[in-house]
Amino acid sequence: MQLRFKNGKFRILQVSDAQDLQHVRHTMMRMLNKAYDDVKPDLVVLTGDNILGNHLYDCELWTPLFVKDKESEKKAMGVAIDKLVSPIEQRKIPFAMIYGNHDDRNRLTKDEQAEFYRAYSCNVGLDGTDSGDCDTYNIPVYSENGEEIKFNIWMLDSAWHDKQKDKCFEYIKPEAIEWYKKTSAELKKQNGGNPVPSLMFQHIPMLETFELVEECNAEDEGAVKGPDNKFIRLKPDVEGFLGEYISAVEKKTGQMEAVKECGDVKAVVFGHDHQNCFTGVVDGIDFIQTSCASFRCYGNRKRGVRVFDIDEATGDYETFFLTYEDIVGKSLWNEFCYIWDADDMWKKKVALIVGSVLGATAIGVGLGLLLK
Repeated sequence: MQLRFKNGKFRILQVSDAQDLQHVRHTMMRMLNKAYDDVKPDLVVLTGDNILGNHLYDCELWTPLFVKDKESEKKAMGVAIDKLVSPIEQRKIPFAMIYGNHDDRNRLTKDEQAEFYRAYSCNVGLDGTDSGDCDTYNIPVYSENGEEIKFNIWMLDSAWHDKQKDKCFEYIKPEAIEWYKKTSAELKKQNGGNPVPSLMFQHIPMLETFELVEECNAEDEGAVKGPDNKFIRLKPDVEGFLGEYISAVEKKTGQMEAVKECGDVKAVVFGHDHQNCFTGVVDGIDFIQTSCASFRCYGNRKRGVRVFDIDEATGDYETFFLTYEDIVGKSLWNEFCYIWDADDMWKKKVALIVGSVLGATAIGVGLGLLLK
C-alpha cells in the first residue's frame, strides 16, 4: 500500500500503550473511535504495548482461568489485537505498528504475532527482513502523484522478551542501527543527494531523554520522584508534563550518533512512560514523549493520542496532543466512564459504588417510611 500526500499534507495519529486484553476497556475504544472520526488521519501508528501480552491468561472475576496453553493464548491474542485494529480497518485507514516491552511476554514470538497484524488489508510495514526484527522497517510517503518519496517514517523495535532466559531486553539492536544508516543513505541517493525528512518512532525512550530534565528538590513545582529519593523536573524550555520518572532503554547503541550523521530525522517519538507527555530538543533533534491511551493500566489525565501534520513542500511537521476530554468532551457521563474504566481511579470508583449503595439504601428507607 503506497502512502501519499493529499493537497500537500499528510496526517499521522499516534496511539501508544493501548495495552489491553481481549476484554477491552470500552472507554478507551470510544475515545479512539471518536479520534479516528474527528482527526481523519492518513496513517495510524501503534507505538508498542499494543496489548498486555503477559496477562492474556487473566480471567474475568466470575470465570475460571481459561488460557492454559499456547493455542488458547494465541486465540486470546487474536481477539485482543482485533479489538484494537478492527476499528481502524473498518474505516480503511492505513496503520503501522511496533512492539513494546509487554507485547511478546507470552508463548508467541513476535513473528507469530505479526501474522495477526498482517492479516488486515490496511496494514503497512511489518516487512523488516535485513533489519533484525519484523517490526523494524521504514514507510515512505510519496508525493500526490506517487512519483517521488517526499517523507519517511522509521519504525524501530526497542524491546523484546527472551523466552528462554525469561528476561526483557530494552535497547535498539546494533544491527537495527546499521540497517537504518544503510537505508537512510539509499533514500538520500534516490532523493538527489538530500536526506529525506523523517520521523522516527520507537516504544522506549532513548537515554538522551534525560537531557530534557534537571534535578530538583521534592517540594519544587513539577518534581517527580525517582530512584534513591532523587527528584527531577522538566527543564524550563521543555513543553509538556512529567508525571513519572523517565524509563529509558538500558544502554546506548549508537542511535543518536547515527541520527545526527544521517541528518534526516526531524523528531524521535516515544511511548512507554504512561504519564509523560512532552516535547523538547536534544542536539538539534526533537524528542517527543507521548502518554498512554490505555485505561486498563496506570495513567493520568493525559490519556489520549498524538497528531502529526506534515507539510510536503518543506518536510516540516507540527504536533499536538489530544486528551480523553479533548476528544469526547466534558460531561457527567464521560467523567463517570473515565472513573469507572481507569485503573488508577480505584478510590473514586469505590466512592461511587459506596455512594450509590448508600443513596439507594436511603431512598429505600425513605420509601419504606412513607408507605407505612
